[in-house]
Amino acid sequence: MDWKLLIMTFVSIFLAELGDKTQLATIGFAASGKSPWIVFFGSAGALILTSILGVLIGTGLQKVLPIRIIHIVSGFLFVGIGLFLIVKNTRS
Repeated sequence: MDWKLLIMTFVSIFLAELGDKTQLATIGFAASGKSPWIVFFGSAGALILTSILGVLIGTGLQKVLPIRIIHIVSGFLFVGIGLFLIVKNTRS
């Protein structure tokens, strides 16, 4: 097993998810006090499914595009989404 990749992936995703909309939504659902375990399993299942989709899409892209192109496009998309959110939130 590639422990370095596992730890790097875990830490990156963990830090990226802290305080984001997914965590805030989970906090809101759990605060209802009705069934925190159902909220946990629902949010964990959603994160697992989106991770599976990410892995499948990444694996598929890697077969048709060089990794350098995937990294460049991913970087531009990441920055583009960030800029979009900044502009959107400054107009509100």
